[in-house]
Amino acid sequence: MTNLKDFLDEKYNQYNTPQFIETDPIQIPHRFTKKEDVEISALLTATIAWGNRKMIIRNADRIVRLLDNEPYDFVVNASDNEIESLSNFVHRTFNIADLQFFIKSLRNIYTKHDGLEAIFSKYPTDIPKTLVNFREIFFEIPFPERTSRHVSNVAKNSAAKRLNMFLMWMVRKDNRGVHFGIWKKIKPSVLFLPLDVHTGNVGRKLALLTRKQNDWKAVAEITKNLRKFDVVDPVKYDFALFGLGIFEKF
Repeated sequence: MTNLKDFLDEKYNQYNTPQFIETDPIQIPHRFTKKEDVEISALLTATIAWGNRKMIIRNADRIVRLLDNEPYDFVVNASDNEIESLSNFVHRTFNIADLQFFIKSLRNIYTKHDGLEAIFSKYPTDIPKTLVNFREIFFEIPFPERTSRHVSNVAKNSAAKRLNMFLMWMVRKDNRGVHFGIWKKIKPSVLFLPLDVHTGNVGRKLALLTRKQNDWKAVAEITKNLRKFDVVDPVKYDFALFGLGIFEKF
């Protein structure tokens, strides 16, 4: 166990550097300094973060350009007509209709619910409850049925990789320059690992995960095991597991 912790700590230190940003979708919110711009661009980027990473970055860049490179201003001030006039966006199964709804829902969140941080911080020690609450509020305005698939439902045992990644970006702050740490009401200790095919496969090879499906039960299992190595900041090991899977084909 000690040897595994030392190995994971070594890989965490190897990959948690500003150079990581250059090849990762997190570079998109790093373009912004205003808190709301960071939050909105981060959520939209995380939402399309599946598939080829270069394609994710290219399409996330396309989104922020559609929002005139001022995500918060566009979200709160664009008229329905302006939103409906957006066109020609698609990332795999996420298309322009989904993006248009996301903008309208974010407008509702910032004008009626005091913003993303306020929603996610309502249950600061209970991330599953937080994710369920966020999803309920996100879809409290009329929405296209197709769009519901793009916000994970942990109540149905979804791994919620993209939402957990978004939370990790917003909450973790270790002065390494990668994550933002701009949300203060949620502690890193309560976060859950953004589990995907890469972190799942590496986790199984390292005996951190026995469950075969990448679902919420698997997320809970691997995060519980990572807390044994660092109870204060367990998801820092996402750098190690992801780096081993993506860069080292471990």
